[in-house]
Amino acid sequence: MTDPPAGFEEQSPYTLALVKLDEGPLVTAQLTDLGGTVSIGMRVEMVTRKLRTEGPRGIIVYGYKFRPLLAHPEPG
Repeated sequence: MTDPPAGFEEQSPYTLALVKLDEGPLVTAQLTDLGGTVSIGMRVEMVTRKLRTEGPRGIIVYGYKFRPLLAHPEPG
């Protein structure tokens, strides 16, 4: 997204996606940690990231984003 909403200017440009959760719901979310191309159907995982800093005390606001699924080692 190259024309971000107010408060997200410093993060532009960024990629938005419709993410279908394994539990069924569909959410709109920002993709992060993209090292390659984005494709429909790619597996992603939710991560917590800093969204912005607010007010004179510098309160940090966190939210969720999604990144490409990292390869997890097989147990055992």
